[in-house]
Amino acid sequence: MKRFFKWFIGLLALVVITLYITDYNYILKGIRVVYLTGHTTAFIDDHVYFENVDIPASENPQPWPLHKDFNTIQPTERLSAQHKEMGTVAFLIIKNDSIWYEKYADGYGLNSQTNSFSMAKSITAALLGKAIKDGYIKGLDQRVSDFYLQYKNTGMTVGDLSSMASGLNWDESYTSPFSITARSYYDDDLAETILGLEFIETPGESFKYLSGNTQLLGMVIEKATGKEIETYLSESFWNPLGAEKAALWQVDDAENSLPKAYCCIASNARDFSRFGKLYKDFGTWNGEQLLDSTFIATSIQPRFTESPEYGFGFWLSDHLDKKIVVMRGILGQYVITIPEDNLIITRLGHQRGNRSDKPFSSDFYVYVEEAYKMLDAN
Repeated sequence: MKRFFKWFIGLLALVVITLYITDYNYILKGIRVVYLTGHTTAFIDDHVYFENVDIPASENPQPWPLHKDFNTIQPTERLSAQHKEMGTVAFLIIKNDSIWYEKYADGYGLNSQTNSFSMAKSITAALLGKAIKDGYIKGLDQRVSDFYLQYKNTGMTVGDLSSMASGLNWDESYTSPFSITARSYYDDDLAETILGLEFIETPGESFKYLSGNTQLLGMVIEKATGKEIETYLSESFWNPLGAEKAALWQVDDAENSLPKAYCCIASNARDFSRFGKLYKDFGTWNGEQLLDSTFIATSIQPRFTESPEYGFGFWLSDHLDKKIVVMRGILGQYVITIPEDNLIITRLGHQRGNRSDKPFSSDFYVYVEEAYKMLDAN
């Protein structure tokens, strides 16, 4: 037994040394954060295991008003079953800018901070619009090489990054510990990883969802504005939108402190929903034009006719013959905005449904359909 124990410790030490020598030591952090906490993948409360930067609550908090019919209608059986199966922790229906229905579960509540995952891509895209409005960036056609010289003569634009058309060789794999997605999530030098990407396709020709695009876009925004992106988010949106609670944005490590622009803002359902209202109202908030309406109009249209499911930082759907604009995270985080009905549906939780040949997983369609059934029952 003693011999086996020594052999096992020796093998383990060899594996650790090999990971460090081959620059895959970030895998050890992945094991510590995920498997040693009883999970099998990233999870909605994992921000506590990472370095974060603060996004303060608004100096002028603006609580959502409650609708006169607040919580008078119970969820449908199908919706309740979906919540239970997918581990929904927050579900909001905001009608005519008032909270019509609100439910929390599993110990989560108004103040709970959970991981946005890729909903942060939409927020970073909104920051691009703000940087254009503020004059830091000329427009969607400005070349990335104006900020990073290594992209000279590539033709890649900030619009290509926002619309997922960079042509870079990012591997959007969520299962392999050796993928660049895993490295970006757990490693300690995100900029080095992103700037090491190479081109395998011509930029601006077609849609291909790559988280690295949004990360590079966030880095461009920092260079263009001369501000840390969390500061720019705070002064551009979090403060003027009246966010009631502080938020956290995961960074690669304490030394570099580069926020993961493609993911990982820890906040609550009510404050995430503010971005749905901002886009629903084409950039206007309390009479102030925070984003240019033409930028938003472009953002929520498909750039490529062969990929109607994506615009510039936002997912798009025509389910139920509605024009639906969606912020989306990998575990079923959603801010679903339907401007024609003055409706926002926000869902946070542990899991999403199955993917098929449709652009969204099955849970998305349930949330939309059942929310309308609840509203019709009123």
